[in-house]
Amino acid sequence: SNLSANCGSHLHPVNMFNSYNVKSYHSKALTSPYPGSHVERGQVPEDKVGWLIEWKDYNPVEYTAMSVLAGPSWADPQINDKGFSPKFNERDGEVERRSLNGLYVVENGRPRNPVGRTGLTGRGLLGRWGPNHAADPVVTRWKRDRSGNKIAHPVTGKNILQFVAIKRRDCGEWAIPGGMVDPGEKISTTLKREFEEEALNSLQKSPEEKAELEKQLHKLFSQEHFVVYRGYVDDPRNTDNAWMETEAVNYHDETGETMDNLPLEAGDDAGIVKWVDISEKLKLYASHSYFIKLVTEKRGAHWSEDPGPECCE
Repeated sequence: SNLSANCGSHLHPVNMFNSYNVKSYHSKALTSPYPGSHVERGQVPEDKVGWLIEWKDYNPVEYTAMSVLAGPSWADPQINDKGFSPKFNERDGEVERRSLNGLYVVENGRPRNPVGRTGLTGRGLLGRWGPNHAADPVVTRWKRDRSGNKIAHPVTGKNILQFVAIKRRDCGEWAIPGGMVDPGEKISTTLKREFEEEALNSLQKSPEEKAELEKQLHKLFSQEHFVVYRGYVDDPRNTDNAWMETEAVNYHDETGETMDNLPLEAGDDAGIVKWVDISEKLKLYASHSYFIKLVTEKRGAHWSEDPGPECCE
C-alpha cells in the first residue's frame, strides 16, 4: 500500500505552520543520506530554510529515484516530458494537486515546497510533483475488564483508550495503519481501505470474508468521526518540489461492539497488529504520538501521569 509516512517523519499542528516556526519544521526533510540512497542533500543552515531569505548560492542536489522514473501508475512523468502539463494548485483530472495548507508557489514549472528549502530538488521517492496525499485512520475503543467495565488509570482516574497499532516491517516501529490516497479516491475510502489492508489483512481474505468485514466496518466508518490533523508532514522523503501531506481521522467505537468482533490480522506492510493502551509512554513512529495525544484530549482519556499546567484551572 506504499506506506504513508517514512520512518521518522513528523509534523506540527496547523496553527504552528501558520506562525511559520521554521526551526520546528524541516528537521527530517534535511537529513542525509536521502532514504533508500547514498545521495547527500545540499547543506541548508537553519536560518536559510525559508524561501523569503535570499540565498543566491543555494545549490541543491537533483535526485529522483529510479523506482519513480520507471513510470509506475502512482507516479507523474518528468516535468519536461512531452504531453505532461500538470495543473498545480487544483484538482488535475483524478490527481489531487491542491495542498491542505493552501496555495503553493510554482517556479520554472516546478511546485515549491511550502515550508522551505530541503537541499534536494526533483522528487526523490515521491510519485507526485507537489503534494503527495496520505491518510491515517486512528481506530479507538475504551479498555475494559472482563465484565465489560471501562478501566481507569490508577493515578489520573481517567479511562484508558486503546488504538489499533501496526508494527511496521520496514523499521520495526509501532504506527497508525495508514497509506497513500489513490487517484480519484475519497479520503474516507482511503482510510477504510488502508485499515482493512494493514490491520485486517483484507487482501488475503475470500470474497465472503471480505464482505463480512466490510459490513462490520461500515458501521464504524460511517458514524461521526473526528479529523485529528490535516496538513504538511516533515518527512525525510520531502524535496524542494515534492512533499508529504496527511489527514489523520479518529473513528471511535464507544461501546466496543463493532471492533470486538473484528479479527485483527497484520497485512502487507505490517509485521504485527494489535490493540495498544494509549499513554505518553508509547513510543510511536513519526508524528503518530502527536495524533494519538490529540485523540486522548478530545475523548477525555488518560495520557500523562504528570498533571502539568492543567492542575490549577
